[in-house]
Amino acid sequence: MESSVLECLGVEIIGVMSPVSICMFLVVLLVYALSSPSSSAATITTAANLVYAENPTDSAAQKFEGALLNAVVFVGLIALVTFLLVLLYYYNCTAFLRHYTRFSAFFVLASMGGSILLSLLQRFSIPLDAITSLLLLFNFTVVGVLSVFSGGIPILLRQGYMVCLGIIVAVWFTKLPEWTTWTLLVALALYDLVAVLAPGGPLKLLVDLASSRNEELPALVYEARPTVAARNPAALGFLVAGVSDSEASRVELQVVSRDNVNNNDNVSNDDDDDDNAVNHGRNDGGERSPLVGGVRFGEVVIDEEMSPLVETGVDEEGERVMREIGGERGIKLGLGDFVFYSVLVGRAAMYDLMTVYACYLAIISGLGCTLILLSVCRQALPALPISIALGVLFYFLTRLLMEPFIVGTATNLMMF
Repeated sequence: MESSVLECLGVEIIGVMSPVSICMFLVVLLVYALSSPSSSAATITTAANLVYAENPTDSAAQKFEGALLNAVVFVGLIALVTFLLVLLYYYNCTAFLRHYTRFSAFFVLASMGGSILLSLLQRFSIPLDAITSLLLLFNFTVVGVLSVFSGGIPILLRQGYMVCLGIIVAVWFTKLPEWTTWTLLVALALYDLVAVLAPGGPLKLLVDLASSRNEELPALVYEARPTVAARNPAALGFLVAGVSDSEASRVELQVVSRDNVNNNDNVSNDDDDDDNAVNHGRNDGGERSPLVGGVRFGEVVIDEEMSPLVETGVDEEGERVMREIGGERGIKLGLGDFVFYSVLVGRAAMYDLMTVYACYLAIISGLGCTLILLSVCRQALPALPISIALGVLFYFLTRLLMEPFIVGTATNLMMF
Protein backbone atom coordinates (compact mmCIF):
# COMPACT_ATOMS: atom_id res chain seq x y z
CA MET A 1 0.00 0.00 0.00
CA GLU A 2 2.80 2.45 0.85
CA SER A 3 4.51 2.04 -2.51
CA SER A 4 1.26 2.49 -4.40
CA VAL A 5 0.44 5.65 -2.47
CA LEU A 6 3.86 7.13 -3.19
CA GLU A 7 3.64 6.17 -6.85
CA CYS A 8 0.25 7.83 -7.30
CA LEU A 9 1.32 10.79 -5.17
CA GLY A 10 4.28 11.46 -7.43
CA VAL A 11 2.02 11.79 -10.45
CA GLU A 12 -0.34 14.08 -8.55
CA ILE A 13 2.50 16.30 -7.34
CA ILE A 14 3.92 16.72 -10.85
CA GLY A 15 0.51 17.79 -12.11
CA VAL A 16 0.48 20.62 -9.56
CA MET A 17 4.14 21.60 -9.55
CA SER A 18 4.35 22.18 -13.30
CA PRO A 19 1.90 25.13 -13.47
CA VAL A 20 3.23 26.53 -10.19
CA SER A 21 6.77 26.43 -11.58
CA ILE A 22 5.68 28.06 -14.83
CA CYS A 23 3.93 30.82 -12.90
CA MET A 24 6.95 31.53 -10.72
CA PHE A 25 9.32 31.47 -13.71
CA LEU A 26 7.25 33.98 -15.68
CA VAL A 27 6.89 36.25 -12.65
CA VAL A 28 10.66 36.28 -12.26
CA LEU A 29 11.06 37.21 -15.94
CA LEU A 30 8.53 40.03 -15.62
CA VAL A 31 10.17 41.33 -12.47
CA TYR A 32 13.53 41.43 -14.22
CA ALA A 33 11.99 43.14 -17.26
CA LEU A 34 9.97 45.74 -15.36
CA SER A 35 12.45 46.55 -12.59
CA SER A 36 15.31 47.63 -14.83
CA PRO A 37 17.08 50.92 -14.07
CA SER A 38 15.30 52.62 -16.97
CA SER A 39 11.84 51.80 -15.58
CA SER A 40 10.11 53.42 -12.66
CA ALA A 41 10.28 51.55 -9.38
CA ALA A 42 7.49 53.39 -7.58
CA THR A 43 5.48 51.34 -5.12
CA ILE A 44 1.72 51.01 -5.33
CA THR A 45 -0.92 51.81 -2.73
CA THR A 46 -3.25 48.88 -1.99
CA ALA A 47 -5.05 47.37 0.97
CA ALA A 48 -1.71 45.82 1.95
CA ASN A 49 -0.03 49.17 2.73
CA LEU A 50 -2.83 51.50 3.77
CA VAL A 51 -1.54 52.17 7.27
CA TYR A 52 2.18 52.65 6.68
CA ALA A 53 4.06 53.87 3.61
CA GLU A 54 7.61 52.62 3.84
CA ASN A 55 10.30 55.27 3.51
CA PRO A 56 13.96 54.38 2.78
CA THR A 57 15.08 56.84 5.44
CA ASP A 58 13.09 55.12 8.20
CA SER A 59 14.90 52.98 10.73
CA ALA A 60 14.60 49.20 10.81
CA ALA A 61 12.35 49.36 13.88
CA GLN A 62 10.01 51.82 12.18
CA LYS A 63 9.86 49.71 9.04
CA PHE A 64 9.11 46.55 11.01
CA GLU A 65 6.42 48.21 13.11
CA GLY A 66 4.76 49.76 10.06
CA ALA A 67 4.96 46.54 8.07
CA LEU A 68 3.41 44.65 10.99
CA LEU A 69 0.51 47.11 11.09
CA ASN A 70 0.01 46.74 7.34
CA ALA A 71 -0.05 42.95 7.64
CA VAL A 72 -2.56 43.02 10.50
CA VAL A 73 -4.90 45.33 8.59
CA PHE A 74 -4.64 43.31 5.38
CA VAL A 75 -5.21 39.96 7.10
CA GLY A 76 -8.15 41.49 8.97
CA LEU A 77 -9.70 42.60 5.68
CA ILE A 78 -9.14 39.14 4.21
CA ALA A 79 -10.82 37.52 7.22
CA LEU A 80 -13.75 39.96 7.01
CA VAL A 81 -14.27 39.28 3.31
CA THR A 82 -14.03 35.53 3.86
CA PHE A 83 -16.64 35.60 6.64
CA LEU A 84 -18.85 37.65 4.33
CA LEU A 85 -18.44 34.99 1.63
CA VAL A 86 -19.39 32.32 4.17
CA LEU A 87 -22.51 34.28 5.10
CA LEU A 88 -23.53 34.78 1.48
CA TYR A 89 -22.87 31.14 0.65
CA TYR A 90 -24.82 30.01 3.71
CA TYR A 91 -27.87 31.91 2.48
CA ASN A 92 -27.49 30.46 -1.05
CA CYS A 93 -26.33 33.68 -2.72
CA THR A 94 -24.29 31.62 -5.14
CA ALA A 95 -25.39 33.66 -8.17
CA PHE A 96 -24.00 36.83 -6.62
CA LEU A 97 -20.75 35.05 -5.69
CA ARG A 98 -20.32 33.76 -9.24
CA HIS A 99 -20.87 37.22 -10.71
CA TYR A 100 -18.47 38.69 -8.17
CA THR A 101 -15.83 36.14 -9.12
CA ARG A 102 -16.33 36.86 -12.82
CA PHE A 103 -15.97 40.57 -12.17
CA SER A 104 -12.79 39.96 -10.19
CA ALA A 105 -11.26 37.99 -13.05
CA PHE A 106 -12.36 40.65 -15.56
CA PHE A 107 -10.87 43.42 -13.41
CA VAL A 108 -7.55 41.61 -12.99
CA LEU A 109 -7.17 40.83 -16.69
CA ALA A 110 -8.36 44.21 -17.95
CA SER A 111 -6.92 46.78 -15.55
CA MET A 112 -3.96 45.09 -13.90
CA GLY A 113 -3.06 43.07 -16.98
CA GLY A 114 -3.44 46.16 -19.16
CA SER A 115 -1.06 48.09 -16.93
CA ILE A 116 1.56 45.34 -17.21
CA LEU A 117 1.07 45.26 -20.99
CA LEU A 118 1.60 49.02 -21.18
CA SER A 119 4.76 48.74 -19.08
CA LEU A 120 6.13 46.03 -21.37
CA LEU A 121 5.37 48.09 -24.48
CA GLN A 122 7.19 51.06 -22.99
CA ARG A 123 10.08 48.98 -21.66
CA PHE A 124 10.88 47.31 -25.01
CA SER A 125 9.70 50.22 -27.20
CA ILE A 126 7.24 48.05 -29.12
CA PRO A 127 5.53 50.10 -31.89
CA LEU A 128 1.87 49.38 -31.17
CA ASP A 129 -0.88 51.98 -31.42
CA ALA A 130 -3.49 52.56 -28.71
CA ILE A 131 -6.45 51.19 -30.72
CA THR A 132 -4.70 47.90 -31.49
CA SER A 133 -3.58 47.59 -27.87
CA LEU A 134 -7.13 48.11 -26.61
CA LEU A 135 -8.51 45.55 -29.07
CA LEU A 136 -5.92 42.98 -28.05
CA LEU A 137 -6.55 43.63 -24.37
CA PHE A 138 -10.32 43.43 -24.83
CA ASN A 139 -10.12 40.12 -26.68
CA PHE A 140 -7.65 38.74 -24.15
CA THR A 141 -9.92 39.72 -21.25
CA VAL A 142 -13.19 38.45 -22.72
CA VAL A 143 -11.72 35.16 -23.84
CA GLY A 144 -10.11 34.77 -20.42
CA VAL A 145 -13.34 35.27 -18.49
CA LEU A 146 -15.20 32.89 -20.81
CA SER A 147 -12.42 30.30 -20.57
CA VAL A 148 -12.34 30.33 -16.77
CA PHE A 149 -16.09 30.28 -16.11
CA SER A 150 -17.77 28.73 -19.15
CA GLY A 151 -18.24 25.06 -19.89
CA GLY A 152 -16.99 23.19 -22.92
CA ILE A 153 -13.68 25.09 -22.98
CA PRO A 154 -10.42 23.22 -23.70
CA ILE A 155 -8.74 22.45 -20.42
CA LEU A 156 -5.36 23.79 -21.55
CA LEU A 157 -6.89 27.18 -22.34
CA ARG A 158 -8.57 27.30 -18.95
CA GLN A 159 -5.39 26.31 -17.16
CA GLY A 160 -3.38 28.87 -19.12
CA TYR A 161 -5.67 31.72 -18.12
CA MET A 162 -5.63 30.64 -14.48
CA VAL A 163 -1.84 30.81 -14.57
CA CYS A 164 -2.09 34.24 -16.23
CA LEU A 165 -4.32 35.49 -13.42
CA GLY A 166 -1.80 34.32 -10.85
CA ILE A 167 1.06 35.95 -12.74
CA ILE A 168 -0.69 39.32 -13.05
CA VAL A 169 -1.67 39.54 -9.38
CA ALA A 170 1.76 38.33 -8.23
CA VAL A 171 3.57 40.94 -10.32
CA TRP A 172 1.45 43.67 -8.71
CA PHE A 173 2.17 42.36 -5.21
CA THR A 174 5.91 42.46 -5.89
CA LYS A 175 5.56 46.27 -6.13
CA LEU A 176 4.88 46.44 -2.41
CA PRO A 177 7.71 47.65 -0.13
CA GLU A 178 10.18 45.00 0.95
CA TRP A 179 9.42 44.92 4.68
CA THR A 180 5.68 44.91 4.04
CA THR A 181 6.02 42.06 1.55
CA TRP A 182 7.88 39.71 3.89
CA THR A 183 5.71 40.52 6.90
CA LEU A 184 2.58 40.04 4.81
CA LEU A 185 3.69 36.62 3.56
CA VAL A 186 4.36 35.39 7.11
CA ALA A 187 1.05 36.83 8.35
CA LEU A 188 -0.90 35.14 5.55
CA ALA A 189 0.73 31.79 6.32
CA LEU A 190 -0.26 32.12 9.98
CA TYR A 191 -3.77 33.16 8.98
CA ASP A 192 -4.01 30.04 6.83
CA LEU A 193 -3.35 27.87 9.87
CA VAL A 194 -6.11 29.53 11.88
CA ALA A 195 -8.63 29.79 9.05
CA VAL A 196 -8.34 26.13 8.09
CA LEU A 197 -7.58 24.29 11.34
CA ALA A 198 -9.51 26.34 13.91
CA PRO A 199 -13.05 25.06 14.65
CA GLY A 200 -14.60 28.39 13.70
CA GLY A 201 -12.16 29.24 10.93
CA PRO A 202 -13.81 30.92 7.93
CA LEU A 203 -12.23 28.62 5.35
CA LYS A 204 -13.11 25.54 7.39
CA LEU A 205 -16.73 26.71 7.65
CA LEU A 206 -16.88 27.45 3.92
CA VAL A 207 -15.42 24.12 2.83
CA ASP A 208 -17.57 22.15 5.29
CA LEU A 209 -20.65 23.93 4.03
CA ALA A 210 -19.76 23.19 0.40
CA SER A 211 -19.06 19.55 1.27
CA SER A 212 -22.40 19.17 3.02
CA ARG A 213 -24.16 20.52 -0.08
CA ASN A 214 -21.95 18.51 -2.44
CA GLU A 215 -21.25 21.69 -4.44
CA GLU A 216 -18.23 23.44 -5.85
CA LEU A 217 -17.20 26.76 -4.39
CA PRO A 218 -17.61 29.72 -6.78
CA ALA A 219 -13.93 30.62 -6.61
CA LEU A 220 -10.88 31.03 -8.82
CA VAL A 221 -9.37 27.56 -8.67
CA TYR A 222 -6.79 25.94 -10.93
CA GLU A 223 -7.91 22.49 -12.02
CA ALA A 224 -5.23 19.98 -12.94
CA ARG A 225 -5.91 17.23 -15.43
CA PRO A 226 -6.74 14.04 -13.50
CA THR A 227 -4.28 11.21 -13.92
CA VAL A 228 -4.92 7.53 -13.34
CA ALA A 229 -2.37 5.18 -11.85
CA ALA A 230 -2.04 1.78 -13.48
CA ARG A 231 -1.76 -0.41 -10.41
CA ASN A 232 -3.74 1.11 -7.59
CA PRO A 233 -5.90 3.82 -9.10
CA ALA A 234 -7.98 4.43 -5.99
CA ALA A 235 -5.13 4.53 -3.52
CA LEU A 236 -5.17 8.27 -3.19
CA GLY A 237 -7.40 11.18 -4.08
CA PHE A 238 -7.06 14.90 -3.61
CA LEU A 239 -9.13 18.02 -3.76
CA VAL A 240 -7.43 21.35 -3.38
CA ALA A 241 -10.13 23.97 -2.94
CA GLY A 242 -9.71 27.70 -2.77
CA VAL A 243 -11.62 30.81 -1.78
CA SER A 244 -10.89 33.93 -3.78
CA ASP A 245 -11.46 37.62 -3.42
CA SER A 246 -10.66 40.48 -5.79
CA GLU A 247 -6.95 40.76 -5.08
CA ALA A 248 -5.88 37.74 -3.08
CA SER A 249 -7.00 34.17 -2.72
CA ARG A 250 -6.90 31.87 0.22
CA VAL A 251 -6.53 28.16 -0.16
CA GLU A 252 -6.52 24.92 1.68
CA LEU A 253 -6.06 21.27 0.82
CA GLN A 254 -8.74 18.74 1.51
CA VAL A 255 -8.80 15.00 1.03
CA VAL A 256 -11.41 13.50 -1.23
CA SER A 257 -11.47 9.80 -0.45
CA ARG A 258 -11.99 7.46 -3.34
CA ASP A 259 -13.91 4.75 -1.58
CA ASN A 260 -14.49 1.46 -3.29
CA VAL A 261 -18.02 0.84 -4.47
CA ASN A 262 -18.79 -2.87 -4.66
CA ASN A 263 -21.65 -4.40 -6.60
CA ASN A 264 -22.62 -7.56 -8.44
CA ASP A 265 -21.58 -6.40 -11.93
CA ASN A 266 -19.18 -8.73 -13.67
CA VAL A 267 -16.95 -5.85 -14.75
CA SER A 268 -14.97 -5.98 -11.48
CA ASN A 269 -12.25 -8.36 -10.43
CA ASP A 270 -12.30 -10.81 -7.56
CA ASP A 271 -12.03 -9.70 -3.93
CA ASP A 272 -8.23 -9.57 -4.21
CA ASP A 273 -8.32 -6.05 -5.66
CA ASP A 274 -11.25 -4.68 -3.67
CA ASP A 275 -9.02 -2.44 -1.58
CA ASN A 276 -7.05 -1.00 -4.50
CA ALA A 277 -9.46 -0.64 -7.42
CA VAL A 278 -12.51 1.54 -7.97
CA ASN A 279 -15.39 -0.65 -9.05
CA HIS A 280 -18.56 0.30 -10.80
CA GLY A 281 -21.57 0.92 -8.59
CA ARG A 282 -25.12 2.20 -8.68
CA ASN A 283 -26.70 4.95 -6.69
CA ASP A 284 -30.16 4.88 -5.26
CA GLY A 285 -31.65 6.15 -8.52
CA GLY A 286 -30.34 3.22 -10.52
CA GLU A 287 -27.65 5.19 -12.34
CA ARG A 288 -24.03 4.26 -12.32
CA SER A 289 -21.87 6.15 -9.89
CA PRO A 290 -19.11 8.32 -11.37
CA LEU A 291 -15.73 6.72 -11.99
CA VAL A 292 -12.93 8.41 -10.11
CA GLY A 293 -10.05 6.08 -10.83
CA GLY A 294 -8.83 3.48 -13.28
CA VAL A 295 -11.40 1.04 -14.62
CA ARG A 296 -10.55 -2.60 -14.18
CA PHE A 297 -12.64 -5.25 -15.85
CA GLY A 298 -11.61 -8.79 -16.61
CA GLU A 299 -7.88 -8.83 -17.21
CA VAL A 300 -7.83 -5.39 -18.85
CA VAL A 301 -6.80 -2.20 -17.05
CA ILE A 302 -7.63 1.16 -18.63
CA ASP A 303 -4.87 3.57 -17.78
CA GLU A 304 -5.21 7.01 -19.34
CA GLU A 305 -5.00 10.71 -18.66
CA MET A 306 -8.56 11.99 -18.61
CA SER A 307 -9.75 15.51 -19.20
CA PRO A 308 -11.35 17.16 -16.16
CA LEU A 309 -14.35 17.95 -18.35
CA VAL A 310 -15.19 14.34 -19.22
CA GLU A 311 -14.50 10.83 -17.99
CA THR A 312 -14.40 7.35 -19.44
CA GLY A 313 -16.99 4.88 -18.22
CA VAL A 314 -18.72 1.67 -19.16
CA ASP A 315 -22.44 1.48 -19.85
CA GLU A 316 -24.90 -1.36 -19.30
CA GLU A 317 -23.72 -3.32 -22.35
CA GLY A 318 -20.04 -2.93 -21.56
CA GLU A 319 -19.47 -0.17 -24.12
CA ARG A 320 -17.00 2.57 -23.30
CA VAL A 321 -18.65 5.97 -23.06
CA MET A 322 -17.53 9.53 -22.32
CA ARG A 323 -19.55 11.65 -19.94
CA GLU A 324 -19.21 14.77 -17.84
CA ILE A 325 -18.12 14.44 -14.27
CA GLY A 326 -18.87 16.45 -11.19
CA GLY A 327 -16.94 18.59 -8.79
CA GLU A 328 -14.23 16.27 -7.46
CA ARG A 329 -12.30 15.82 -10.69
CA GLY A 330 -8.69 15.71 -9.62
CA ILE A 331 -6.35 18.17 -7.98
CA LYS A 332 -7.60 21.74 -7.61
CA LEU A 333 -5.23 24.44 -6.47
CA GLY A 334 -6.49 27.81 -5.29
CA LEU A 335 -5.19 30.88 -7.06
CA GLY A 336 -3.77 32.21 -3.78
CA ASP A 337 -1.00 29.63 -3.87
CA PHE A 338 0.10 30.75 -7.33
CA VAL A 339 0.06 34.37 -6.23
CA PHE A 340 1.94 34.20 -2.95
CA TYR A 341 4.47 31.58 -4.07
CA SER A 342 5.26 33.80 -7.04
CA VAL A 343 5.39 36.93 -4.87
CA LEU A 344 8.05 35.31 -2.72
CA VAL A 345 10.15 34.27 -5.71
CA GLY A 346 9.59 37.63 -7.42
CA ARG A 347 10.81 39.48 -4.34
CA ALA A 348 13.86 37.20 -4.27
CA ALA A 349 14.52 38.03 -7.93
CA MET A 350 14.98 41.67 -6.91
CA TYR A 351 18.11 40.61 -5.01
CA ASP A 352 19.93 37.97 -7.09
CA LEU A 353 19.44 34.65 -8.86
CA MET A 354 20.95 32.60 -6.04
CA THR A 355 18.10 33.51 -3.73
CA VAL A 356 15.62 32.75 -6.53
CA TYR A 357 16.96 29.20 -6.86
CA ALA A 358 16.90 28.68 -3.09
CA CYS A 359 13.36 30.04 -2.69
CA TYR A 360 12.04 28.01 -5.64
CA LEU A 361 13.43 24.76 -4.27
CA ALA A 362 12.07 25.59 -0.82
CA ILE A 363 8.57 26.33 -2.13
CA ILE A 364 8.42 23.20 -4.26
CA SER A 365 9.69 21.10 -1.35
CA GLY A 366 7.08 22.64 0.94
CA LEU A 367 4.31 21.91 -1.55
CA GLY A 368 5.43 18.30 -1.81
CA CYS A 369 5.56 17.97 1.97
CA THR A 370 2.05 19.41 2.21
CA LEU A 371 0.66 16.88 -0.24
CA ILE A 372 2.43 14.00 1.49
CA LEU A 373 1.14 15.19 4.86
CA LEU A 374 -2.31 15.43 3.34
CA SER A 375 -2.19 11.81 2.22
CA VAL A 376 -1.29 10.78 5.77
CA CYS A 377 -3.63 13.00 7.78
CA ARG A 378 -6.65 12.66 5.48
CA GLN A 379 -8.14 15.96 6.63
CA ALA A 380 -8.21 19.57 5.49
CA LEU A 381 -4.79 21.22 5.69
CA PRO A 382 -3.56 24.74 4.89
CA ALA A 383 -1.43 24.93 1.77
CA LEU A 384 0.66 28.05 2.40
CA PRO A 385 2.42 27.66 5.79
CA ILE A 386 5.05 25.02 4.97
CA SER A 387 6.05 26.47 1.61
CA ILE A 388 6.04 30.08 2.81
CA ALA A 389 7.99 29.21 5.96
CA LEU A 390 10.65 27.33 3.99
CA GLY A 391 10.78 30.01 1.30
CA VAL A 392 11.26 32.88 3.77
CA LEU A 393 13.82 30.88 5.78
CA PHE A 394 15.85 29.93 2.71
CA TYR A 395 15.73 33.50 1.39
CA PHE A 396 17.29 35.03 4.48
CA LEU A 397 19.75 32.16 4.99
CA THR A 398 20.91 32.47 1.40
CA ARG A 399 21.09 36.25 1.48
CA LEU A 400 22.82 36.56 4.86
CA LEU A 401 25.01 33.43 4.95
CA MET A 402 25.32 31.51 1.70
CA GLU A 403 25.69 34.41 -0.73
CA PRO A 404 28.50 36.20 1.20
CA PHE A 405 30.33 32.87 1.64
CA ILE A 406 30.15 31.89 -2.03
CA VAL A 407 31.01 35.36 -3.29
CA GLY A 408 33.94 35.59 -0.87
CA THR A 409 35.38 32.21 -1.80
CA ALA A 410 34.90 32.83 -5.51
CA THR A 411 36.53 36.27 -5.27
CA ASN A 412 39.58 34.78 -3.56
CA LEU A 413 39.74 31.96 -6.16
CA MET A 414 39.01 29.35 -3.51
CA MET A 415 35.95 28.15 -5.44
CA PHE A 416 35.15 28.70 -9.10
